[in-house]
Amino acid sequence: MSYGNVYTRLIDGAVVILDGGMGSEVLRRGVRWRQHGIEDAPGVIEEIHRDYLAAGADVITSHTFNLTRRNFVNFFRDREHMAEIGAAGLEDRAQELCGQAVDLARRAMRSAGKRESVALAGSISSLQHPFRPDLAPDGDACSAQHGEWAQVLAGFGVDIIFFEAMNNATELMAAVGAGVQTGLPVWVSLIPDRGGRLLSGESLREAGQAARSQGAAAVLLSMAPVERVTETLPAILNGGPAGAQAMIGKYDPPSWKPDFYPRFIGTEETSPRRYAEAARQWRQAGAAILGGSSGTTPEHIAALKEVLA
Repeated sequence: MSYGNVYTRLIDGAVVILDGGMGSEVLRRGVRWRQHGIEDAPGVIEEIHRDYLAAGADVITSHTFNLTRRNFVNFFRDREHMAEIGAAGLEDRAQELCGQAVDLARRAMRSAGKRESVALAGSISSLQHPFRPDLAPDGDACSAQHGEWAQVLAGFGVDIIFFEAMNNATELMAAVGAGVQTGLPVWVSLIPDRGGRLLSGESLREAGQAARSQGAAAVLLSMAPVERVTETLPAILNGGPAGAQAMIGKYDPPSWKPDFYPRFIGTEETSPRRYAEAARQWRQAGAAILGGSSGTTPEHIAALKEVLA
């Protein structure tokens, strides 16, 4: 499996380069968010993966963030109501799209000649909105739903189960416990708040330690500005591979919008070079896995690769 190369780099103390934003990059390239762009513009999705590979990514992430059965069923009162007024095939739509998303990433890896050298991480987001930990389901619901989707992505052949944007300890532990059942390496990214806390207010350090004790192979920070990642990174440097992916730009619900890019990307604060210099600090602090979150582009990853090389 291509994860072997990533594992070897981590054991040897070398840096592992992760890709950058996917959803924000799809929007930046003018694709509507309907069906994640997977059905409307598969060529654009594949092109983004190829651009991240060309930028030097050792791990690319499937375009499956926030893409689960729950996302479709939750629009209705229950399944009977969905059957009455919903479009045909909604219950299976998410799984079909996930399969297509993984296939697009694999095609990009093959066309770049990197199928054996690069790993594919299957992205699974927090079950409710990443910035609303108060809406998280209970532990049993989290275990069941994360377990279902971890098995779905494992069945499609990803190399890593990557639970992204975990914002509370209950869901984090349920996700890791479900992920390890696939037999694949499990990575998690946590959303940090001020003062060394998760977005839920719980201890970031304790959350990272608990995730590792449950079987997580790597713990990262994501979905927070550069300054917040820099401030809180020491909290997860506690006994295993750690990483960082900051976001840049501003959030305009329901997503990062292309019209933010002229105002934020290319500024002194968020240019690819400035982002790469921040990543150099994260590396010096002890982070082994470095990439980008929402708003970052292949240009940011290329600059990061150049600086860290």
